[in-house]
Amino acid sequence: MWLPFLARMKQYRILNNILGWVAFLIAAVTYMCTLEPTASFWDCPEFISQGYKLEIGHPPGNPIFMLTARFFVNFVSDPSQVALAVNTMSGLLSAATILLLFWTITHLVKRLIVKDDATTVTPLQMLVIFGSAMCGSLVYTWSDTFWFSAVEGEVYAFSSFCTALVFWLILKWENRADEPHSDRYLVLIAYVIGISIAVHLLNLLCIPAIVLVFYYKKFKNPDGRGSIAALLVSFVIVALILYGLVPGFIEMAQYSELFCVNTLGMGYNSGALLYTIVTFAVMIWAVAELYRQKSPARIRASFFLTVFFSGIPFIGDSWLVSAVIFCALLWYLYIYMKKIPVRIFNVVVLSILVIFIGYSSYALLLIRSNAYTPMNQNSPDNVFALSSYLNREQYGERPLLYGQTFNSGIVYEVGADGVPKALKKEGKNLWGKTVKTSPDQPDRYEVTGTKLDYELTPELNMLFPRMYDGKYAEAYREWTGMTGTPVSVTSYVDSQGNPLGEKSMRIKPTFMENLRYFFNYQLNHMYWRYFMWNFAGRQNDIQGNGEITHGNWISGIPFIDNARLGDQSLLPEDLGSGNKGHNVFFMLPLLLGIIGLLWQAFTSRRGIEQFWVIFFLFFMTGIAIVIYLNQVPNQPRERDYAFAGSFYAFAIWVGMGVAGIWRLIAGLADVKASKEKVSRLNWIGAVVAALFGIFVPLQMVSQTWDDHDRSGRYAARDFGMNYLSSLEPGAVIFTNGDNDTFPLWYAQEVEGYRTDVRVVNLSYLTTDWYVDQLRHPSYDAPAIPMMATPDVYAHDKRQFTYFIDPDTTRVNALAALKEAYREDARNHTYGLYEFRHPNMYIPVNGDDMVASGRIKETEREALSPAIGLNQTGNSESGLRLSSMIAIDMLATNAKDGWKRPFYFAMTVPDDYYLGLNPFMRSTGMAYEVGGIKDTESSHGQIAVNTDKAYDNIVNKFRWGGLDNVKSADDIYLDETVRRMVTTTRSAMLDLAQALYNEGITAEAYYLEDSVKMTPEKRKETEEYIAQRYARATEVMNLMVEKMPEYTSPYGIQIGYQIADLFGRLGAVTGNKQLSDQALAIAKHEIDLYKQYMLYIQSLSPAKFQSLTRIDRYIFDTYFMQLVQLYVSLGADPEETIKELAAKGVDFNRYYRNHNEG
Repeated sequence: MWLPFLARMKQYRILNNILGWVAFLIAAVTYMCTLEPTASFWDCPEFISQGYKLEIGHPPGNPIFMLTARFFVNFVSDPSQVALAVNTMSGLLSAATILLLFWTITHLVKRLIVKDDATTVTPLQMLVIFGSAMCGSLVYTWSDTFWFSAVEGEVYAFSSFCTALVFWLILKWENRADEPHSDRYLVLIAYVIGISIAVHLLNLLCIPAIVLVFYYKKFKNPDGRGSIAALLVSFVIVALILYGLVPGFIEMAQYSELFCVNTLGMGYNSGALLYTIVTFAVMIWAVAELYRQKSPARIRASFFLTVFFSGIPFIGDSWLVSAVIFCALLWYLYIYMKKIPVRIFNVVVLSILVIFIGYSSYALLLIRSNAYTPMNQNSPDNVFALSSYLNREQYGERPLLYGQTFNSGIVYEVGADGVPKALKKEGKNLWGKTVKTSPDQPDRYEVTGTKLDYELTPELNMLFPRMYDGKYAEAYREWTGMTGTPVSVTSYVDSQGNPLGEKSMRIKPTFMENLRYFFNYQLNHMYWRYFMWNFAGRQNDIQGNGEITHGNWISGIPFIDNARLGDQSLLPEDLGSGNKGHNVFFMLPLLLGIIGLLWQAFTSRRGIEQFWVIFFLFFMTGIAIVIYLNQVPNQPRERDYAFAGSFYAFAIWVGMGVAGIWRLIAGLADVKASKEKVSRLNWIGAVVAALFGIFVPLQMVSQTWDDHDRSGRYAARDFGMNYLSSLEPGAVIFTNGDNDTFPLWYAQEVEGYRTDVRVVNLSYLTTDWYVDQLRHPSYDAPAIPMMATPDVYAHDKRQFTYFIDPDTTRVNALAALKEAYREDARNHTYGLYEFRHPNMYIPVNGDDMVASGRIKETEREALSPAIGLNQTGNSESGLRLSSMIAIDMLATNAKDGWKRPFYFAMTVPDDYYLGLNPFMRSTGMAYEVGGIKDTESSHGQIAVNTDKAYDNIVNKFRWGGLDNVKSADDIYLDETVRRMVTTTRSAMLDLAQALYNEGITAEAYYLEDSVKMTPEKRKETEEYIAQRYARATEVMNLMVEKMPEYTSPYGIQIGYQIADLFGRLGAVTGNKQLSDQALAIAKHEIDLYKQYMLYIQSLSPAKFQSLTRIDRYIFDTYFMQLVQLYVSLGADPEETIKELAAKGVDFNRYYRNHNEG
């Protein structure tokens, strides 16, 4: 009798496996076809470099990602394929996530529609189960957020896989919980969690869902109170891992390290190694004792030591807390506990052991940091530096439950001498390596400071503070319409804590305004908007900040979208249907998900249990992250990747929507209907639901393929190389952000391109570890000489030096720095480091400049005697360490004969130029610092070294794959890439404009002085003029050819400038083809921005207010500038105005505004 049952069950398992792998194959093919063939922008170049050479990236590190990436890299022989190998890893891990999602849905749906005592799974049930699983897995496969991470070398694909694996494993345990050795699944889950910590901490957020599964399986008659208790236990487990195990391992290693190095005189990291060996031994002893079960005393002792060496008792900085935990553990083990729960102890000890094994992968960072890899961020070469690295201390802290608001300030205590000093609480000691003055000094650690907690004006503190950063006060007001409440605050107190002086009035947001920001920005804009992108639709791929034209969710249903965002049919093409990020799903996945969660919640008692499991997976990986991140406005990029786990959970509900539709249709049968009719409706419902479940993801992929297909795109690599190609041999280039640093590092570290160049990131230059690294050579780039020695900046000294009582006498920069570097440079009154001479200069030696090739001999007369570096007007009233070291490098290089050229990347903000703008000249994508002063730079325009820039751009630049496409359909450029295309076009326009200006200037002199010239001089001048115009034309044609407009629209001003310059070149050369080209470009830009005009005209006043400044500029000014340019290039003014007016452009508003003005 069991044979048919076994056969049918076996058939189900076979189909489940086969169809799961079909889902994997579909996902894998999707991702392999759309992989980016090289590095992407943002963190990807850094991660790929980490994987290739096992180098140290930004905190908190990802050693397991590094090792796995290194495994994949072993299969390629050409460095240019390294990025593809790492991207392939992401693609395959993402496909494996889809496989696990498929099996997760089949498990959950099967438990709801197949009875536990059923002897078979019927074909009807199989259709519903597999239809649900295929729908949910394919919806997630082709969803926006998950697909984005699946085709690039980032940690989020790996993190999603770990989340899916952990959740699937607890469901496997649920199936086998009553079998012998089922606890191995719990231990395996702990191991995966340990591994995933070394990828990303997001995986810990699965624990509440895991604990609920355990509770519903192991406890009879689970109820609401029990569920709440289980959740509380899960939060304790998360806290123990996050604040106990994770920092505890490191803290125990620190104690051991201090003892071994400072007391026993051993070498660095010997204590960490000893701790690791002892801890492994203790844990293995505990496992052995639990296995033998011979001595209760040894079991208790080994268990206690396991917990002790794990560091769990050392939560926080208070010894009192540790003492309480120790006493409670000893009381439980030796007094309260009568019988040892061996099984529980065994799972706990094994779980701690396997988490320790996974977490021990961070030893890779210690090892590689001590190897002094070229990329060695934060230099975590000892356990104290590693602790700071893992805790992400460089990113600062933010309040969560209670704390400051954006107007809060430090409270100062005024002593008897009348000098105010910041009130602060000193925490635990901070340790660091002793700065050695000779190589013979023994290894030793010293206290470098204490953890400080500054006291802020308590009157401005509030519960659940969301608006806490003063830099974003105006943005907070924009998001909330905040007026706040005036509050009287105390800023100065005496030694007894009594207020001094008059209290000041500051604005404090009300609690309702605080919540409004949370709901409007953090929850709605930074979570629900992303959620709707994935399950309703997306307006475009332009990063939004609350405007109605950028990055909103849409449904594709006019009455829903138009009410929120204005008439979407009038949306300009590059913001609407012409933008590849414009995806409409008609809310079908969302509706399926709602049907699925409602069906799951109300189908049975087991269904509601499942619902709470999925809900807390959804909540913890979504809204809980929103609460924890407490994000400020104006994020530099979209952050949807952080919530992929939440969208994974909703995809489960989307799949269940198929079962829900089946049940709805089957439920149409009358109670008295015959079995045949009921069966027929069941089959109709199952078929309709399955077909609909396949239609929904197919409709999604028809929308999302084009904006996730990165094949053929080499933009990040090529544009990174363009920065390097703009530099002379042996150069030093200052960069600032991710996208002008990491692609350059990738080009050097992975593809070995221009390793003679030293890339100096100004954001990192504020740290001692980074300055140290610049003092050492890297590949073919020698060390950067500087006057500062490690004792000047070690352990965060001179993070900021103040202009307290500055002497404005003009002083040589090296002399000013020498005084600032003195140990007694602290101001005696305030105890702060002081910079006495901010008005500096760097002498310019003409012979050195010519001999080193910085200038031509013919340019010697244009040299200034000195480069001015007057920092007196600095808005910060002082210098950051990065500015001091940058000035040090420049001044030392000048003293050494200008042996190395120094540059700023053209994407570095002006604030970082140190006032050197007049002394910089563009050489392509970089500005070279030299001794020739340009008077025009005062107008915000950097001069151009036309000969160098021409050679670099024309002969060395790469084009990111844009030059190989024939239409817009052949390549997808996201907003980040389009911004870089605009930057490159700007550099080329600057060059072409400078060449044109040189030609015009030379022609003016020629017309004035040609009579006085010799025939040879006239011929030379004529050739020079012709060459300038020809080169300007060549650069413009190159730009249009290599970066065609259909790959990336020109954008504001760029289109105007291109048309204008083509027109002027056509006029001076008499080349009608150039004039016609100018006219055509101007007409194209007018046609594009005409759409903006029609859309903006259709908006209500309220919606008009939510436009970006750029959109308003287009509406008020730019469009008319384009029309005027078009007319100046030869178009008929009356016909132009008449044609545009006929298409709906309201020119009367311009006339009205003009007359009113």
